[in-house]
Amino acid sequence: MPDAFLTGGSGWVGGAVLRRLVADGRHVRALARSDHAAEVVRGLGAEPVRGDLLQPGEWERGLDGCATVFHVAGEVAMCDRRRLEVNVSGTRAVIAAAGRAGVRRIVFTSSAATIGERRGVVATEVTPHSGHDLSGYARSKRIAEETAFADAAELGVDLVSVNPSSVQGPGRTHGSARIFIGFLDGRLRWAVRTRMPLVFVDDAVTAHLLAETRGRPGERYLINGWSPTVAEAVATLGQVAGVDRRIRYLPSWMFTTAAAVVEFAWRAIGKEPPLCRAMAREVSHGHHFDGSKAERELGLRYTPPEEWLARTVRWYRETGVVS
Repeated sequence: MPDAFLTGGSGWVGGAVLRRLVADGRHVRALARSDHAAEVVRGLGAEPVRGDLLQPGEWERGLDGCATVFHVAGEVAMCDRRRLEVNVSGTRAVIAAAGRAGVRRIVFTSSAATIGERRGVVATEVTPHSGHDLSGYARSKRIAEETAFADAAELGVDLVSVNPSSVQGPGRTHGSARIFIGFLDGRLRWAVRTRMPLVFVDDAVTAHLLAETRGRPGERYLINGWSPTVAEAVATLGQVAGVDRRIRYLPSWMFTTAAAVVEFAWRAIGKEPPLCRAMAREVSHGHHFDGSKAERELGLRYTPPEEWLARTVRWYRETGVVS
């Protein structure tokens, strides 16, 4: 009999959580939207349950007998506004299904972007929201989190929110990881002076498991081990990798202008842009998160950045991501 149900198991973070659960001897069922996703989760040691997150009737049987649901699935498309519906509607569907199945606890993968702090603030879980979402992604995750807590409370299901910042480590080559890869292979010549909050993937996974057993219902936990400036991040990366490269820094207005031009040009031909104004706002804003609540209440211990950067660089080189 399975003891956990997981969404997002074919994704990067969800797959990492799934691998840890299986390694701990857990019997896990994992939602799979496609044949490929089913093969991935089966290969990771889970029992695939075919279905679409937005059509719960197809997969609700998979929750039978499960004490915990790890809802990790979600869209992180910063520039593709059409795909963000799943963050709200999909979350509500999971919680409703969990309530009907008698699930005791939901560990919900939210995002540090839901904090919405004003620029320059070192943010915690209780920092007041500025009232303005920097991107459609941040808005969708904020609404998803708010409705998740409300729906779970109404159904009498314990829900704990895990709010990671930018998750990094071996296996990631997209998003902000491109800054590290670009620096190592010499393609990163220009950057914006900002902060980039980071957390090692193993620490994010551990936080999910600790939230299941130690998290307080109705609470959210920022998971962030390091909030360096871009200059500090690439300097540490250079020391670890033995690479010394010079980077010039653009003013944020120039980056924002370039993003607007790229977005306009790509949308004019009916395509989703690789760079957009929402992404530029997030980058230029910068974030500095305090992840110490997870240390105090969950017992999480963050891996030193030099250690996980060394492991990440080794993976880049072994897999040919960088030479």
